[in-house]
Amino acid sequence: MTAAQSNIAPLQLHVPEPKFRPGDEADFSDVLVPPVDAIAKPDEGIKPADIQSLAYGLVRVLDDDGQARGSWNPNLDAEQLRLMLRNMMLVRAFDDRMFRAQRQGKTSFYMKSTGEEATSVATTMALASDDMTFPSYRQQGILITRGYPLIKMMNQIYSNRADHLKGRQLPIMYSAPDHHFFSVSGNLATQYPQAVGWAMASASRGDTRISAVWCGEGSTAEGDFHAAMTFAAVYNAPVILQVVNNQWAISSFSGIAGGERTTFAARGVGYGIASLRVDGNDPLAVYAAMRWAADRARTNNGPTFIEYFTYRAEGHSTSDDPGAYRAAAEFEKWPLGDPVIRLKQHLILLGEWTEEQHQAQAEELADMVKATQKEAEANGILGHGLHQPFDTMFEDVFEHLPWHLKEQSAQMHEEQETKFGPGWEPR
Repeated sequence: MTAAQSNIAPLQLHVPEPKFRPGDEADFSDVLVPPVDAIAKPDEGIKPADIQSLAYGLVRVLDDDGQARGSWNPNLDAEQLRLMLRNMMLVRAFDDRMFRAQRQGKTSFYMKSTGEEATSVATTMALASDDMTFPSYRQQGILITRGYPLIKMMNQIYSNRADHLKGRQLPIMYSAPDHHFFSVSGNLATQYPQAVGWAMASASRGDTRISAVWCGEGSTAEGDFHAAMTFAAVYNAPVILQVVNNQWAISSFSGIAGGERTTFAARGVGYGIASLRVDGNDPLAVYAAMRWAADRARTNNGPTFIEYFTYRAEGHSTSDDPGAYRAAAEFEKWPLGDPVIRLKQHLILLGEWTEEQHQAQAEELADMVKATQKEAEANGILGHGLHQPFDTMFEDVFEHLPWHLKEQSAQMHEEQETKFGPGWEPR
């Protein structure tokens, strides 16, 4: 060390820490919630460089009184609003029932989306039904909004004999190509380059369909995320890149992924991508932002990057205990509220809904989900017997089965017949 260096204070490493820990009282008074009309809606063809400020604000439509105001107001009719509310409530009812099933030992794993329903339901309603979606593992609302049968979702969760994925995927990692829903992957952010590649292929074919992709804010630290952003910008891909910033990535708060320095939407600015930061608990703002981005992509104006500023009300999954790392009752103090309650209040204000109708619908959906659960459990539950024939372990990988797998299959059949008798199949 030189004499000059000896007068310099030692370097210090900054390790981000969440504002609240267990035992603390949550206080979100520092969260800036701008007025509804603080951000004007630009033309879909605007250049990204001219709207950089939108990455630092907050697109809002519903004010604190439940009124829809401002230039982003999508002016949805009452029927669309009621459908949006029903879809979000159905997601919540489904989550509650499947969470309970996991706690009863009927499946190994589940992930709820409580508080984030608008980021999958409202976004999907703003897309065309044949636009391709590339979800993360908390977007069950896409399937529910597109009318995917609940029993097929439950069969997959239970990995039973009616599971069309044959028990090969972790519960909740659905695959529904017939509903334009790409297979969920447990490897974070792998869906990002896949979505961009799909959009590039659609454009190269002269198609009219676009793609949309979701991830959590923690996944923005993955290399796949940044590779996808580069390709989307360079090739002007018709893709909508979304980040659900629910403040927590498993037990790490958003600061670990860079959320202390700036907004997550600001990451798109550096790539030259049109970027929006949206109130993720405002279903109308979420719908409006997605529709704006979809129109932009469909008219060859390129990709859009959207951050939904929301809050994860529950644990990361059934394997997680949020009480071990965050303050109690944080969600109740979240300044942007609950998307289901906010939309309910808006409909009541319009005279298109009542508390009695809301309660009746909640009970109806709960009963429907419960009845579907009984139907699914008649096909078996995870861990109670072998639900798929042994042969399926050799299927769906090779077009022509290699010789060594044929030998293994034949050997397996011989052992089955020796142990269980000819023609035995799992029940």
